[in-house]
Amino acid sequence: MSRNPRLGIFLMIAAVATFAAQDGFSRHLAETYNTPMIIMLRYWVFAGFVMLLALRRPEGMRAATASRRIGVHVVRSVLLVAEICLIVWGYTMIGLIESHAVFAICPLLIAALSGPLLGERMVWQRWAAIGAGLLGVLVILRPGMGVFTPAALLPFAAALMFALYSVLTRLMTRDEPTFPSFFWPGIIGAVLMTVIGLPNWEAVAPQDWVPLAIYCALSVFSHWLLLKCYEQIEAARVQPYSYLQIVFVTIIGIVIYDETLAPMVALGAGIIIAAGLYTLSLERHRA
Repeated sequence: MSRNPRLGIFLMIAAVATFAAQDGFSRHLAETYNTPMIIMLRYWVFAGFVMLLALRRPEGMRAATASRRIGVHVVRSVLLVAEICLIVWGYTMIGLIESHAVFAICPLLIAALSGPLLGERMVWQRWAAIGAGLLGVLVILRPGMGVFTPAALLPFAAALMFALYSVLTRLMTRDEPTFPSFFWPGIIGAVLMTVIGLPNWEAVAPQDWVPLAIYCALSVFSHWLLLKCYEQIEAARVQPYSYLQIVFVTIIGIVIYDETLAPMVALGAGIIIAAGLYTLSLERHRA
């Protein structure tokens, strides 16, 4: 049950604004340094955050992080690491606005995968919404129109990986507490990114330590806001507000990075968001 719905909505909006700011910093840093190193430093800070949370759990760290499916957590961690690396790489290749416009298909991909992987009932309206979302992606990418680049597939691949990660998370939390599914990707991901990132270490210029520290702090703060949000209100009730991240990212892209919002990108994103909101309405009706 909701404790304070109004506060929960405010926290969700604050969380997605923080995620957008984090994305802005990640584009800046990944244009100067290699992506694996930047993601590795982010994971180090996030691993420290989840360790701190685990140590403060009333049942004790060992009980709080216990899981019978460590193998699935490893798969989830690999998917999440790959998703973050691909989307950040996409920021440097095609920009924040277009990357997020394509990545907005993610909730619809989750809906599509929930049928075969979770055994959820798929009504024709749900499939129609998924099809409309894919049409929106085609509107953005415009294959065959001379404006498509292979780099535009990076955010789509990232969306697919995050959708798989999300569905596996839902599968895990059916018979296990939520905290291990939050804890293990942070720890395993830090190990994976250390193996990948350390060989690619580059010397950080003194003036870049401040934005790097802010970036890592935002990665922790955004997840803290999300956790606090879900303490106040059910996740399903605030999911529509997550689409505001596209608005915040667009503002950052235009103001900071001199990106432009192309009419076809705006149209495609609008189609995807409308389809996603319709899918959420179907979920609420079913619930």
